[in-house]
Amino acid sequence: MPRNRAWQTDGVWERIESALVAQADAAGKIGWRVSVDSTTCRAHVHAAGARKDSPQLVEGEPEDHALGTSRGGWSTKVHAAVDAACGMLAGVLTAGQVADCPMMIPVLQAIRVKRPAKGRPRTRPQMVLADKAYSSKANRDWLRNHHIKATIPIKADQAANRRAKGSAGGRPPAFDPIAYKDRNAVERCFGQLKQNRAMATRYDKLAVRYQATTHIASIDHWLKRLT
Repeated sequence: MPRNRAWQTDGVWERIESALVAQADAAGKIGWRVSVDSTTCRAHVHAAGARKDSPQLVEGEPEDHALGTSRGGWSTKVHAAVDAACGMLAGVLTAGQVADCPMMIPVLQAIRVKRPAKGRPRTRPQMVLADKAYSSKANRDWLRNHHIKATIPIKADQAANRRAKGSAGGRPPAFDPIAYKDRNAVERCFGQLKQNRAMATRYDKLAVRYQATTHIASIDHWLKRLT
């Protein structure tokens, strides 16, 4: 079995990335003002042809192999939570046509940064920054229930509906335009990760293999942060 596949199957790439993130956090190098967004990665023709029974044969493989058709063509979408210095804290794969909004909570739930001493890993950002695509009542309620500050601009139709209700519509959600300027960290993160050509264009037939590719691209970032 090729080393890359063996290490993916054994979870080695994920453990290496997790260890580096934990080391960075212990050194105080992680900014917990987290940005959430997604990037679409075109799928090469070589990504086609995975066996139809592979979800049963390969643990964790989704039935659609995280491949679908969007405006960008046949693609995979990488949803990520990124710290203030452009390091990926969590990433979730979906098919290219999947909407961003419902993926905010799964991405944030995937953040698990181990602490030096024994105990529960850190999972809660101080603040979440996201564009208006993530502005939904469900997302805002989840963030509020988990005591996480949110800086997400409201959509025009949502603002209009609130105003139409008058006093019953309540106050508009808080928005910090200064803090929102830091949301570009997630765009810069994607730009850095896509320096790895195997991530910028998906060649892997299986989603679990491509997920390993995202870990490898992220490992490169964290190694540079720690040197």
